[in-house]
Amino acid sequence: MSDAYKKAGVDINAGYEVLKTVKKMSGNAQLGAFGGLFPLSAASVANDPVLVAGTDGVGTKLLVAIAANQHTTIGIDLVAMCVNDILAQGALPQFFLDYLGLGHTDQARVKDILAGVVAGCQQAHTQLIGGETAEMPDMYGDEHYDLAGFAVGIADRKALLKPENVQAGDVLIGLPSNGLHSNGFSLVRDILFKQHQFALDHVFDELGHDLQTELLRPTKIYVDAVAPLLKGQTVASIAHITGGGLIENVARALPQGLSATFDEGSWPVPPIMPLLARLGQLTASDVRSTFNLGLGMVLIVHPENVDAVTASLAANDQPAYQVGTVATGTDPVVFQGAAHD
Repeated sequence: MSDAYKKAGVDINAGYEVLKTVKKMSGNAQLGAFGGLFPLSAASVANDPVLVAGTDGVGTKLLVAIAANQHTTIGIDLVAMCVNDILAQGALPQFFLDYLGLGHTDQARVKDILAGVVAGCQQAHTQLIGGETAEMPDMYGDEHYDLAGFAVGIADRKALLKPENVQAGDVLIGLPSNGLHSNGFSLVRDILFKQHQFALDHVFDELGHDLQTELLRPTKIYVDAVAPLLKGQTVASIAHITGGGLIENVARALPQGLSATFDEGSWPVPPIMPLLARLGQLTASDVRSTFNLGLGMVLIVHPENVDAVTASLAANDQPAYQVGTVATGTDPVVFQGAAHD
Protein backbone atom coordinates (compact mmCIF):
# COMPACT_ATOMS: atom_id res chain seq x y z
CA MET A 1 0.00 0.00 0.00
CA SER A 2 1.36 3.41 -0.99
CA ASP A 3 1.29 5.77 2.00
CA ALA A 4 1.84 8.67 -0.39
CA TYR A 5 -1.24 7.69 -2.41
CA LYS A 6 -3.31 7.38 0.76
CA LYS A 7 -2.14 10.81 1.93
CA ALA A 8 -3.26 12.16 -1.46
CA GLY A 9 -6.77 10.89 -0.66
CA VAL A 10 -6.95 7.47 -2.35
CA ASP A 11 -7.26 4.37 -0.15
CA ILE A 12 -6.46 1.36 -2.32
CA ASN A 13 -7.13 -1.10 0.50
CA ALA A 14 -10.67 0.23 0.82
CA GLY A 15 -11.12 -0.46 -2.88
CA TYR A 16 -9.91 -4.03 -2.41
CA GLU A 17 -12.45 -4.53 0.37
CA VAL A 18 -15.21 -3.21 -1.90
CA LEU A 19 -14.22 -5.77 -4.54
CA LYS A 20 -14.42 -8.59 -1.99
CA THR A 21 -17.85 -7.39 -0.95
CA VAL A 22 -19.33 -7.20 -4.43
CA LYS A 23 -17.85 -10.61 -5.33
CA LYS A 24 -19.67 -12.08 -2.34
CA MET A 25 -22.95 -10.29 -3.07
CA SER A 26 -23.00 -11.13 -6.78
CA GLY A 27 -21.67 -14.66 -6.51
CA ASN A 28 -19.29 -13.93 -9.40
CA ALA A 29 -15.77 -14.88 -8.34
CA GLN A 30 -14.35 -13.63 -11.66
CA LEU A 31 -14.95 -10.00 -10.77
CA GLY A 32 -11.68 -8.11 -10.47
CA ALA A 33 -10.08 -9.24 -13.73
CA PHE A 34 -9.10 -6.67 -16.35
CA GLY A 35 -12.24 -7.49 -18.31
CA GLY A 36 -15.57 -9.22 -17.72
CA LEU A 37 -16.24 -12.59 -19.32
CA PHE A 38 -19.56 -13.75 -20.72
CA PRO A 39 -19.90 -17.12 -22.49
CA LEU A 40 -21.87 -16.84 -25.70
CA SER A 41 -23.42 -20.23 -24.98
CA ALA A 42 -25.27 -18.56 -22.11
CA ALA A 43 -27.04 -16.17 -24.47
CA SER A 44 -30.43 -16.91 -25.96
CA VAL A 45 -30.26 -18.84 -29.20
CA ALA A 46 -31.01 -16.68 -32.23
CA ASN A 47 -30.86 -17.54 -35.92
CA ASP A 48 -29.35 -14.16 -36.77
CA PRO A 49 -28.14 -12.78 -33.43
CA VAL A 50 -27.68 -9.07 -32.88
CA LEU A 51 -26.11 -7.58 -29.76
CA VAL A 52 -27.95 -4.55 -28.38
CA ALA A 53 -26.04 -2.30 -25.98
CA GLY A 54 -27.22 0.52 -23.75
CA THR A 55 -25.60 2.86 -21.25
CA ASP A 56 -27.13 5.32 -18.81
CA GLY A 57 -26.90 6.88 -15.38
CA VAL A 58 -29.24 7.91 -12.59
CA GLY A 59 -28.89 11.69 -12.92
CA THR A 60 -29.56 14.11 -10.10
CA LYS A 61 -31.72 11.60 -8.23
CA LEU A 62 -28.33 10.76 -6.74
CA LEU A 63 -28.39 14.09 -4.92
CA VAL A 64 -31.61 13.06 -3.17
CA ALA A 65 -30.05 9.74 -2.12
CA ILE A 66 -26.98 11.57 -0.83
CA ALA A 67 -29.05 14.11 1.10
CA ALA A 68 -31.16 11.32 2.60
CA ASN A 69 -28.13 9.09 3.22
CA GLN A 70 -30.11 6.25 1.66
CA HIS A 71 -28.22 4.37 -1.05
CA THR A 72 -29.67 0.85 -1.15
CA THR A 73 -32.02 1.29 -4.12
CA ILE A 74 -30.14 3.73 -6.34
CA GLY A 75 -28.33 0.78 -7.98
CA ILE A 76 -31.70 -0.68 -8.98
CA ASP A 77 -32.41 2.61 -10.74
CA LEU A 78 -29.14 2.27 -12.62
CA VAL A 79 -29.80 -1.24 -13.87
CA ALA A 80 -33.39 -0.37 -14.76
CA MET A 81 -32.43 2.62 -16.89
CA CYS A 82 -30.13 0.44 -18.99
CA VAL A 83 -32.02 -2.84 -19.29
CA ASN A 84 -35.39 -1.20 -19.97
CA ASP A 85 -33.83 0.61 -22.94
CA ILE A 86 -32.57 -2.72 -24.27
CA LEU A 87 -36.02 -4.28 -23.87
CA ALA A 88 -37.48 -1.42 -25.90
CA GLN A 89 -35.27 -2.51 -28.80
CA GLY A 90 -36.61 -6.04 -28.57
CA ALA A 91 -33.53 -7.56 -26.90
CA LEU A 92 -33.19 -9.62 -23.74
CA PRO A 93 -30.47 -8.26 -21.41
CA GLN A 94 -27.56 -10.64 -20.80
CA PHE A 95 -24.85 -8.84 -18.83
CA PHE A 96 -24.17 -5.59 -17.01
CA LEU A 97 -21.23 -3.47 -15.87
CA ASP A 98 -21.24 -0.51 -13.50
CA TYR A 99 -19.03 2.52 -12.88
CA LEU A 100 -18.92 4.28 -9.52
CA GLY A 101 -16.90 7.49 -9.24
CA LEU A 102 -16.62 9.01 -5.78
CA GLY A 103 -14.62 11.38 -3.64
CA HIS A 104 -14.13 9.04 -0.67
CA THR A 105 -14.55 5.27 -0.35
CA ASP A 106 -16.92 4.86 2.57
CA GLN A 107 -17.15 1.08 2.54
CA ALA A 108 -20.62 0.89 4.13
CA ARG A 109 -22.05 3.36 1.64
CA VAL A 110 -20.39 1.66 -1.33
CA LYS A 111 -21.74 -1.69 -0.14
CA ASP A 112 -25.26 -0.23 -0.08
CA ILE A 113 -24.88 1.22 -3.58
CA LEU A 114 -23.54 -2.01 -5.06
CA ALA A 115 -26.14 -4.09 -3.23
CA GLY A 116 -28.71 -2.18 -5.27
CA VAL A 117 -26.83 -2.93 -8.48
CA VAL A 118 -26.74 -6.63 -7.63
CA ALA A 119 -30.45 -6.61 -6.75
CA GLY A 120 -31.25 -4.87 -10.04
CA CYS A 121 -29.28 -7.43 -12.01
CA GLN A 122 -31.16 -10.20 -10.22
CA GLN A 123 -34.49 -8.61 -11.10
CA ALA A 124 -33.37 -8.26 -14.72
CA HIS A 125 -31.99 -11.83 -14.87
CA THR A 126 -28.69 -10.45 -16.12
CA GLN A 127 -25.13 -11.13 -15.00
CA LEU A 128 -22.95 -8.52 -13.32
CA ILE A 129 -19.64 -9.34 -15.01
CA GLY A 130 -17.52 -6.33 -14.06
CA GLY A 131 -17.30 -2.72 -13.05
CA GLU A 132 -15.11 0.03 -11.69
CA THR A 133 -14.97 1.94 -8.44
CA ALA A 134 -12.82 5.05 -8.87
CA GLU A 135 -11.84 7.16 -5.87
CA MET A 136 -11.12 10.71 -7.09
CA PRO A 137 -10.91 13.13 -4.14
CA ASP A 138 -10.39 16.28 -6.20
CA MET A 139 -13.13 15.41 -8.69
CA TYR A 140 -15.92 14.80 -6.15
CA GLY A 141 -16.64 15.99 -2.63
CA ASP A 142 -16.35 13.42 0.17
CA GLU A 143 -20.10 12.79 0.19
CA HIS A 144 -20.71 12.91 -3.55
CA TYR A 145 -20.55 10.18 -6.15
CA ASP A 146 -21.72 9.42 -9.67
CA LEU A 147 -23.04 6.16 -11.02
CA ALA A 148 -23.21 4.87 -14.58
CA GLY A 149 -24.00 1.52 -16.13
CA PHE A 150 -23.66 -0.46 -19.34
CA ALA A 151 -25.83 -3.39 -20.42
CA VAL A 152 -25.76 -5.74 -23.39
CA GLY A 153 -28.64 -7.83 -24.67
CA ILE A 154 -29.29 -10.16 -27.57
CA ALA A 155 -32.05 -10.40 -30.16
CA ASP A 156 -32.78 -12.11 -33.42
CA ARG A 157 -32.39 -9.50 -36.14
CA LYS A 158 -35.83 -10.14 -37.60
CA ALA A 159 -37.40 -9.73 -34.15
CA LEU A 160 -35.93 -6.31 -33.39
CA LEU A 161 -38.57 -3.73 -32.52
CA LYS A 162 -38.60 -0.80 -34.94
CA PRO A 163 -40.94 2.13 -35.56
CA GLU A 164 -41.63 0.75 -39.02
CA ASN A 165 -43.50 -2.13 -37.39
CA VAL A 166 -46.27 0.21 -36.21
CA GLN A 167 -49.53 0.61 -38.13
CA ALA A 168 -52.59 2.82 -37.85
CA GLY A 169 -55.11 1.13 -35.58
CA ASP A 170 -52.50 -0.29 -33.22
CA VAL A 171 -53.29 -0.19 -29.51
CA LEU A 172 -51.26 1.56 -26.80
CA ILE A 173 -50.83 -0.51 -23.64
CA GLY A 174 -49.27 1.29 -20.70
CA LEU A 175 -47.29 -0.42 -17.94
CA PRO A 176 -47.46 1.61 -14.73
CA SER A 177 -44.35 3.24 -13.32
CA ASN A 178 -43.17 3.20 -9.73
CA GLY A 179 -43.54 6.96 -9.34
CA LEU A 180 -41.05 9.35 -10.91
CA HIS A 181 -38.48 6.65 -11.70
CA SER A 182 -35.16 8.44 -12.47
CA ASN A 183 -36.12 11.37 -14.64
CA GLY A 184 -36.98 15.02 -14.18
CA PHE A 185 -35.16 15.30 -10.86
CA SER A 186 -33.50 18.60 -11.64
CA LEU A 187 -36.99 20.07 -11.97
CA VAL A 188 -38.28 18.07 -8.97
CA ARG A 189 -35.48 19.34 -6.75
CA ASP A 190 -35.93 22.89 -8.01
CA ILE A 191 -39.64 22.88 -7.14
CA LEU A 192 -39.45 21.10 -3.80
CA PHE A 193 -36.16 22.26 -2.34
CA LYS A 194 -35.31 25.57 -4.03
CA GLN A 195 -38.67 27.18 -4.74
CA HIS A 196 -40.33 25.87 -1.56
CA GLN A 197 -37.57 24.59 0.80
CA PHE A 198 -39.44 21.45 1.87
CA ALA A 199 -37.49 18.97 3.99
CA LEU A 200 -37.07 15.35 2.95
CA ASP A 201 -39.15 14.25 5.93
CA HIS A 202 -42.07 16.49 4.93
CA VAL A 203 -45.31 14.54 4.51
CA PHE A 204 -47.96 15.64 2.00
CA ASP A 205 -51.45 14.33 2.65
CA GLU A 206 -51.85 13.15 -0.94
CA LEU A 207 -48.67 11.08 -0.71
CA GLY A 208 -49.24 9.51 2.71
CA HIS A 209 -45.51 9.30 3.44
CA ASP A 210 -42.47 11.58 3.46
CA LEU A 211 -40.76 13.00 0.40
CA GLN A 212 -37.69 10.86 0.91
CA THR A 213 -39.74 7.69 0.55
CA GLU A 214 -41.54 9.00 -2.52
CA LEU A 215 -38.53 10.36 -4.37
CA LEU A 216 -36.35 7.30 -3.80
CA ARG A 217 -38.82 4.76 -5.14
CA PRO A 218 -36.66 2.57 -7.42
CA THR A 219 -37.27 2.52 -11.14
CA LYS A 220 -39.30 -0.51 -12.15
CA ILE A 221 -37.53 -3.21 -14.15
CA TYR A 222 -39.87 -4.69 -16.79
CA VAL A 223 -37.91 -7.78 -17.86
CA ASP A 224 -40.26 -10.35 -16.31
CA ALA A 225 -43.29 -8.75 -17.93
CA VAL A 226 -41.85 -7.94 -21.35
CA ALA A 227 -39.53 -10.91 -22.05
CA PRO A 228 -42.41 -13.32 -22.81
CA LEU A 229 -43.89 -10.78 -25.23
CA LEU A 230 -40.57 -10.48 -27.06
CA LYS A 231 -40.22 -14.24 -27.27
CA GLY A 232 -43.77 -14.50 -28.61
CA GLN A 233 -43.25 -11.57 -31.01
CA THR A 234 -46.59 -10.05 -30.00
CA VAL A 235 -45.42 -6.43 -29.67
CA ALA A 236 -44.78 -4.08 -32.61
CA SER A 237 -42.79 -1.37 -30.79
CA ILE A 238 -42.00 -0.21 -27.26
CA ALA A 239 -41.29 3.18 -25.71
CA HIS A 240 -39.35 3.30 -22.45
CA ILE A 241 -40.54 6.50 -20.78
CA THR A 242 -37.45 8.30 -19.50
CA GLY A 243 -36.20 11.87 -19.91
CA GLY A 244 -38.53 13.72 -22.25
CA GLY A 245 -41.64 12.11 -20.79
CA LEU A 246 -44.42 10.62 -22.86
CA ILE A 247 -44.08 13.14 -25.67
CA GLU A 248 -40.47 12.52 -26.68
CA ASN A 249 -40.18 8.83 -25.94
CA VAL A 250 -43.39 7.60 -27.55
CA ALA A 251 -42.53 9.63 -30.64
CA ARG A 252 -39.28 7.67 -30.91
CA ALA A 253 -41.28 4.43 -31.20
CA LEU A 254 -43.41 5.66 -34.15
CA PRO A 255 -42.72 6.17 -37.85
CA GLN A 256 -43.43 9.50 -39.51
CA GLY A 257 -47.04 10.03 -40.44
CA LEU A 258 -48.48 8.17 -37.46
CA SER A 259 -49.69 9.63 -34.19
CA ALA A 260 -50.17 8.09 -30.74
CA THR A 261 -53.40 9.36 -29.21
CA PHE A 262 -53.58 8.99 -25.43
CA ASP A 263 -56.95 8.86 -23.69
CA GLU A 264 -56.22 10.84 -20.55
CA GLY A 265 -57.94 9.46 -17.50
CA SER A 266 -57.63 5.86 -18.72
CA TRP A 267 -54.80 5.12 -16.30
CA PRO A 268 -53.89 6.27 -12.77
CA VAL A 269 -51.30 9.00 -12.29
CA PRO A 270 -49.09 8.95 -9.17
CA PRO A 271 -50.07 11.85 -6.89
CA ILE A 272 -46.53 13.22 -6.83
CA MET A 273 -46.91 14.46 -10.41
CA PRO A 274 -50.01 16.66 -10.05
CA LEU A 275 -48.52 17.83 -6.75
CA LEU A 276 -45.36 18.97 -8.53
CA ALA A 277 -47.44 20.58 -11.27
CA ARG A 278 -49.36 22.58 -8.69
CA LEU A 279 -46.36 23.61 -6.61
CA GLY A 280 -44.26 24.50 -9.65
CA GLN A 281 -47.12 26.05 -11.67
CA LEU A 282 -46.24 23.72 -14.53
CA THR A 283 -48.12 23.71 -17.81
CA ALA A 284 -49.58 20.55 -19.32
CA SER A 285 -46.70 20.60 -21.80
CA ASP A 286 -44.16 20.85 -18.96
CA VAL A 287 -45.61 17.79 -17.25
CA ARG A 288 -46.00 15.67 -20.37
CA SER A 289 -42.48 16.40 -21.64
CA THR A 290 -40.74 15.85 -18.29
CA PHE A 291 -42.48 13.11 -16.29
CA ASN A 292 -43.72 9.64 -17.17
CA LEU A 293 -47.24 10.47 -15.88
CA GLY A 294 -47.44 7.04 -14.33
CA LEU A 295 -46.44 4.98 -17.39
CA GLY A 296 -42.96 3.49 -17.31
CA MET A 297 -43.38 1.73 -20.63
CA VAL A 298 -45.82 1.99 -23.51
CA LEU A 299 -46.29 -1.10 -25.66
CA ILE A 300 -47.62 -0.65 -29.19
CA VAL A 301 -49.58 -3.72 -30.18
CA HIS A 302 -51.42 -4.82 -33.31
CA PRO A 303 -55.16 -5.26 -32.51
CA GLU A 304 -55.10 -9.00 -33.15
CA ASN A 305 -52.40 -9.42 -30.47
CA VAL A 306 -54.00 -7.35 -27.71
CA ASP A 307 -55.72 -10.28 -25.99
CA ALA A 308 -52.54 -12.37 -26.02
CA VAL A 309 -50.46 -9.47 -24.66
CA THR A 310 -53.00 -8.69 -21.95
CA ALA A 311 -53.16 -12.33 -20.88
CA SER A 312 -49.38 -12.64 -20.76
CA LEU A 313 -49.02 -9.50 -18.66
CA ALA A 314 -51.68 -10.73 -16.25
CA ALA A 315 -49.96 -14.11 -15.96
CA ASN A 316 -46.80 -12.29 -14.92
CA ASP A 317 -48.64 -10.11 -12.38
CA GLN A 318 -47.99 -6.99 -14.43
CA PRO A 319 -50.77 -4.37 -14.25
CA ALA A 320 -51.51 -2.78 -17.61
CA TYR A 321 -53.94 -0.29 -19.13
CA GLN A 322 -55.18 0.32 -22.65
CA VAL A 323 -54.31 3.99 -22.85
CA GLY A 324 -54.89 4.92 -26.49
CA THR A 325 -54.48 4.07 -30.14
CA VAL A 326 -52.34 4.88 -33.17
CA ALA A 327 -53.76 6.84 -36.09
CA THR A 328 -52.50 8.82 -39.04
CA GLY A 329 -51.45 12.32 -38.08
CA THR A 330 -48.73 14.94 -38.14
CA ASP A 331 -48.30 15.31 -34.35
CA PRO A 332 -46.49 12.23 -33.03
CA VAL A 333 -48.25 12.35 -29.64
CA VAL A 334 -51.74 13.68 -28.92
CA PHE A 335 -53.67 13.81 -25.64
CA GLN A 336 -57.45 13.80 -25.45
CA GLY A 337 -59.88 13.68 -22.57
CA ALA A 338 -59.57 14.90 -19.00
CA ALA A 339 -56.21 16.51 -18.28
CA HIS A 340 -54.05 14.92 -15.57
CA ASP A 341 -52.59 18.20 -14.38
